[in-house]
Amino acid sequence: MDIRNLRLFRHLSGTLHFARTARACYITPSALTRVIQRLEAEVGEPLFVRNNRSVELTAAGMSFKRYADDVLERWENLHDELSAENRLEGKLSLYCSVTAAYDILPKIIAGYRKAHPGVGIHLETGDPAKAVHKLINQDADAVITARPDTLSATLAFKPLYETPLVFIAPKNLPDIVVQTRDGIDWEKSPLIIPDRGLSRERIDQWFAMENFIPRIYSQVAGNEAIIVMVGLGFGIGLVPRLVLEKNPFLSQVRILDNAPELPGFIVGLCTRKQSLVNPRVKALWQIAGGS
Repeated sequence: MDIRNLRLFRHLSGTLHFARTARACYITPSALTRVIQRLEAEVGEPLFVRNNRSVELTAAGMSFKRYADDVLERWENLHDELSAENRLEGKLSLYCSVTAAYDILPKIIAGYRKAHPGVGIHLETGDPAKAVHKLINQDADAVITARPDTLSATLAFKPLYETPLVFIAPKNLPDIVVQTRDGIDWEKSPLIIPDRGLSRERIDQWFAMENFIPRIYSQVAGNEAIIVMVGLGFGIGLVPRLVLEKNPFLSQVRILDNAPELPGFIVGLCTRKQSLVNPRVKALWQIAGGS
């Protein structure tokens, strides 16, 4: 089977979204559909259950994914063996948030390219809440992410920096924050919260501890979106301070001084432990440690 087709299948098995995989892999949705149909014809079983609302792997699809993962790993290992001695070649795939791309990666990438110019680096940016899933699904060799409270035993994590979480409000619309004599009325003030991820876990734990029902205005993907919506005056948000400091809407928001302090983030480089035998990933790990 064609290696590229296996990669397309593996990516689709992670996104379960034809249009999203087509955009990420620079192929038209119709061409992606034809690739999957050819694979299904070769396997002799449907790999996905598709309808107008969802895409899911079939039992055969889950078995085929294990096969595809194994073949692609063996292909990468063979490529490494055939590479010129002491010269790394091939591809390295990374995933991170937009903020990490312009604040953390530049020095690491510059050092990597200088040391290993033969390696092609593919960078995808997006919602940081998806980073660990990208690793587990083998859609990325390494990611920049906040360390989960419980890190899977299959993953390795290298801390790079720490950042607190801060509550923010619109600077020019003070009435958005409903005040009482005791401080902020968190049940009446509108909140803009992440729809998933570690920030969501932090704020959900706080809701449970305080035993109140919040007034949630919106649930959005990504810290950048929260900052924009707060800056436009739609509510209070919770974001990592580093992301806030690098955001163009910084001048439109203010940090709430009398807000509760929730546990911050330890942000770092994360990969699958088994990937550390891959010389391209191992080189990234070493360079990040010295950045």
